[in-house]
Amino acid sequence: MHPLSSSAKRLLASLAVGVLALSAATAAPAQPAAGTNQTWTTQQDHRNMMEQLGITKLRPGRNGSATATNNPANYDPAKANPFPNLPELLVTKDGRKVTNPEMWWKERRPEIVEDFEREVIGRVPKNVPKVTWAITNEAKDRVVTNIPVYARQLVGKVDNSAFPSIDVNIQMTVVTPLNAKQPVPVLMMFGGFGGGGFPRRAGEAEPTNRFRGFGNLTFADPPSTEQLIAAGWGYATISPNSIQPDNGAGLTKGIIGLVNEGKPRKPDDWGSLRAWAWGAARGLDYLETDPTVNAKKVGIEGVSRYGKAALVTLAFEPRFVVALVASSGEGGAKLHRRNFGESVENLTGSGGYHWMAGNFLKYGAAESKVGSKNAGDLPVDAHQLIALCAPRPAFISYGIPEKGDANWLDQQGSYMATVAAGPAFLLLGARGLGVTEDYRTAQKPPVNHSLLDGELAWRQHDGGHESRSNMKHFIAWASKLLGHTPP
Repeated sequence: MHPLSSSAKRLLASLAVGVLALSAATAAPAQPAAGTNQTWTTQQDHRNMMEQLGITKLRPGRNGSATATNNPANYDPAKANPFPNLPELLVTKDGRKVTNPEMWWKERRPEIVEDFEREVIGRVPKNVPKVTWAITNEAKDRVVTNIPVYARQLVGKVDNSAFPSIDVNIQMTVVTPLNAKQPVPVLMMFGGFGGGGFPRRAGEAEPTNRFRGFGNLTFADPPSTEQLIAAGWGYATISPNSIQPDNGAGLTKGIIGLVNEGKPRKPDDWGSLRAWAWGAARGLDYLETDPTVNAKKVGIEGVSRYGKAALVTLAFEPRFVVALVASSGEGGAKLHRRNFGESVENLTGSGGYHWMAGNFLKYGAAESKVGSKNAGDLPVDAHQLIALCAPRPAFISYGIPEKGDANWLDQQGSYMATVAAGPAFLLLGARGLGVTEDYRTAQKPPVNHSLLDGELAWRQHDGGHESRSNMKHFIAWASKLLGHTPP
């Protein structure tokens, strides 16, 4: 064997350095020193969870365009239901039919909760620290339109004495009518999609863009905050990102990272949806101390990913009494088993996995130590998540693709899930949608046709990816069910 020349040695050495640099860029960093939190990219955290689960290959998520050359989404209704039969709602795991509310509360509902917590959204740890709320700004000289209001901004500081390197300070704004004669109902709204800020001072000019929205659309209705105050409600806007960052790199930060002391998640740990729901519940803790708020009449609202979080919140926090779940799609009201638009694989990839429990990745696995799994292997589906809200009122809301509420969200699949959830509401003495079709064949009503006669409600408005266009319908529906008379 000929000895290497000096130039060849230099070339090999440089190649070795390059390989080491590439490995360092993609490999998970070493475990952090005690008292500090792990710093990973989203891709590194995602790969760590795959390794914990023994997954070697995931199926790619669907491309939103039906004409894409690479894994396009399906928008053909004839191909949309590869798993037409949903998991049983009112049959226990040992095959007994649920025939009365006691069986639901003591047997079937806990089974569904366990499956969701273990496989889909994750568990809230038992050692989550306490939150202390403080008002940082308040004013009684503000108006919403021309109605005087009492406005305050708050910070909920999470006790981080067990792990001081992570701070979590929940940001919330609360606004109630100043001259209300009694405590008012409040709708808490996850911020980030037009949640509304601190009201203007009396005498200041109204903003000129009040009726403008995403995509430069023009709304027929005023902002949701104005509609709520005019109807004698209050509102609260809560910042999800102040609770938990909306990315995989943030899973070792926020409330999830704080509880885990800066270390990565385990497969059944909570994801961001459950963390945001936990934060909303802590906001409700404060509202229960506010004398202007009727804490027995507090609802939750969200759009898009925050619509998913609003549904999770109502399902798992019994003190919330009503929800407006807007444009929630996959991971929200859309059936996982539907092959239409967004798919399970879009939430098991690195773009949306942080919303879910780590175990959810198994259902996008092409190759793993337990083989390949898909949406049909999930023990639960969206109809059961909606059913966990029963008998408390749940309003499922969507817009239309022409205005930006894309087919990707699968409005039809969400309607099917809502229909399929109905028997749980009926069992508990509430009312469903009032339709008699089987969920397998039920077709969503025309746009702007309301199904608002029961505690379970559906309405597809003619607006876009927002809830404002359904807000007046929600307020009237919820006020009637909660026994609130607008001024």
